[in-house]
Parts: sequence; C-alpha cells; structure tokens
Amino acid sequence: MSLARTTPAPSIFSRLIDTGAHQKLLAFASLILLLVGFSIASPNFMQTSNMIAILQATSVNGVLAVAATLVIITGGIDLSVGTLMTFCAVIAGIVLTNLGMPLPLGILAAVGTGALCGLCSGTFIAKMKIPPFIATLGMMLILKGLSLVISGTRPIYFNDTPGFDQISRGSLIGDLIPALPIPNGVLILFLVAAAASYILGRTVLGRYTFALGSNEEAVRLSGVNTDRWKMAVYALAGGICGIAGLLIASRLNSAQPALGLGYELEAIAAVVIGGTSLSGGRGTVLGTLIGALIMAVLTNGLRVLSVAQEWQTVVTGAIIILAVYADMMRKKKA
Repeated sequence: MSLARTTPAPSIFSRLIDTGAHQKLLAFASLILLLVGFSIASPNFMQTSNMIAILQATSVNGVLAVAATLVIITGGIDLSVGTLMTFCAVIAGIVLTNLGMPLPLGILAAVGTGALCGLCSGTFIAKMKIPPFIATLGMMLILKGLSLVISGTRPIYFNDTPGFDQISRGSLIGDLIPALPIPNGVLILFLVAAAASYILGRTVLGRYTFALGSNEEAVRLSGVNTDRWKMAVYALAGGICGIAGLLIASRLNSAQPALGLGYELEAIAAVVIGGTSLSGGRGTVLGTLIGALIMAVLTNGLRVLSVAQEWQTVVTGAIIILAVYADMMRKKKA
C-alpha cells in the first residue's frame, strides 16, 4: 500500500506575505496607470520640471508616511505627525536664526525634539494607557499651539543660515551627473526609507514592532517589556518627523508655524494604499513609498489639469475611504 503525498496547507504567515505582495503590485500598477493617464490628458505633465516637483513633494509626505508606518504596524495611530513636523521646523528656526547656532546643531535640535515629542506620545499610550487616537490628537493640538507661541505666530526665515536651503533643494546627484538633477530631499527620503526598512526587517526593534501589532498581549505574557518597545517606536517615528520638518523648512526656506494640519491624513493614506494594515502587524516601507508617490502624482496631476483645490480635497478624502475599505477586505480574506 502506497502512502499518498499530501501538500501542507499554506501557513497564515505565508498568506499574509502573498497578500502584502499583491497589494504592493496593485499599488504599483495604479501608479503606472496614473502616470500614463495624466500624460495623455496633459502634455505638460511629463516635463522634467514637473517630475522633479512631484519628487520634491513626495520627499516630505514620504518621510512622514515612513514615520506613520512604524506606528501603524504596532496597531496604533499618530495624528500628530504633521504638527510635529512643523514644531521641529520652528525649533530649528529658533536655534539657527534666533540663537545663531551652527547648522549641525539646528539639525540635531529638530531631530531630537521630534524624538522627545514622540517619546511623550508613546509614554501617554504605553504607561498612562490613553488610546493612541486620543493621545496623539491631544499632542497634535499641543504642538500646534506651541509652534504659534514660540514663533510669535510669525514665520521664521533662514536667509542668514548658509546651506540650509540645500538640505532639500540642492542636488548632490545633479552635481555629479547633470542629467539627473534629483533634489537632496528625495535622496534623504530614500535613505530614511532604507534605514526604516532595515530596522523593521533586521533588528530586534523591528521584530517587536510587528509583534506588538500582531498580538501585544501574547508578547507581554512572554515576558517582554512591551511598554518600553512601544515608546521606542513612537520616539523613532518622532525623530523621523523631525527630518521631515527640516525638509519642508529647507524647501520653503522658512518655518511656517501655521503649517502642518492635513499632512497626517495624506501620510496615513499613503501608508494604507501601500498595504500596511490599520489593525497592525503587517506593512512594508516599500509599499508606503509607492503610496506616497501615488498621492503626490494624483495631487500634481489634478493641479496640472486645473482642477479646483476643493475637488482635490474631495478626491483625497475618497481615496482614504477606499483605501481603508480595501484594507478591511484584505483582512477578511486573510
């Protein structure tokens, strides 16, 4: 009698990987369709200057989306990423312009401020057990108010800080290869994304980030200090928001204290479009980058087609709803 060979059923983990890969492929296909569609609709869309503008816009939203990805994978949410970006830009303005400190200290102050604020949000959530939505909503309002108070409600300009505008608008690659005038902001985005991807895939912090989103209680019962790791994730995300603050301040050559609201929605939309689950436990930085590019191309394309700003906002809101609905469908299938 021969024994029949049976094929083992695919594990839950492998099905999640397949689902994530399918979502990234779908998002990439959507990006290509948008590029082709807008190119057909307007011959001005594919101009080099417009492509650079899209990449420049993606650099800020993309960095914020990377920060949001880390938090959402843990099963949390951070509504303060936009105002935290602005607050870090204001702090950089105070250090560099008002205090006259060197550029490296201004950069360190912005990133350090972001990490500290992220740590505060993580402490509210992990130690005080405040729901992430409420904790980060409160932090969003606190940071918005502090930005206005510290700056005196006036923009802070970096005209007297040599080299600050080159952080985002300069082009190291363009200096070496004139045919590729890729802004430094885009280069920084890719470096931040590569570092975040390495952390998620190759470090203990990355493993616990996914574990917290998959089953936090099981991780806690196994003897892991989940509060400490959750605070570390929020602090890391805050530091990345500090980098976004430097990018947007360099791009505008000023710190605008009233800026920031609304950026968190685009960042979260990019994260969900890229395949990261709002329930936590699954997501990739690569998918987030594709999602950020989709948002930037869509916004730019609608602007090139002279679509009113009001309708651009309507489209963005519709995309967020559709992305969340798609995430719910993926979760049911998984």
